[in-house]
Formats: sequence, structure tokens, C-alpha cells
Amino acid sequence: MVSRWLPVVVWAGVIFAFSSVPSLSTHLGTWDLVLRKLAHMTEYAVLALLLLRATGSYAWAFGLAVGYACTDEFHQTFVRGRHGSPVDVGIDAVGALIGLAVWRRVRR
Repeated sequence: MVSRWLPVVVWAGVIFAFSSVPSLSTHLGTWDLVLRKLAHMTEYAVLALLLLRATGSYAWAFGLAVGYACTDEFHQTFVRGRHGSPVDVGIDAVGALIGLAVWRRVRR
């Protein structure tokens, strides 16, 4: 049980830590936005895969990843210089879906 869930908890902590940083700007203009959104997708693709490993269910992995995305965006409303965004939850959900879809495709 610990070996399945500990990586999930650690990765969720990494996401939480990044969300606690007031500004993650790279000062690259439009590329800054693109890079941050790709980072969102990658973070949640990894989380979804770890959740799949822990639960054994694609549906549960996706649902828990999106649920965590919601709590993460809520958390950001308390961080100076950050704000919560439903659009980011959607981007996180797409990342989770992509991660799970790629894994399913590779496993065939």
C-alpha cells in the first residue's frame, strides 16, 4: 500500500510546492505562458499515471487527478501573486487524459 501511494503523495507535494511560489515567470513573453501551461499538463500527466498505478483504474486516476487540480487552484487563491483558474483545471485535466491515453496506447 505504501509503495503504491507514497509516490502519489510525494508528487502531489511537488505540485503543491510549485503552486506556493508567488511567481514562476521566465520573462519570455508568450513563451512563458506556453511553457507554464505545458508544465501544468506534464505535472498532471505524471500525477494521473501515479494514481493509475495506485488505484488500478483509469477512471479513478483521472477523477482524482482532476479533483486534486481543483484543490490546487483553490490553494493558489491564497498565494500572493497567484490566482486560481478554472481554465488551468481544464489544462490539468487534458494533461491527465494525455498521460493516461499514452500509457494505455503503450501498454497495448
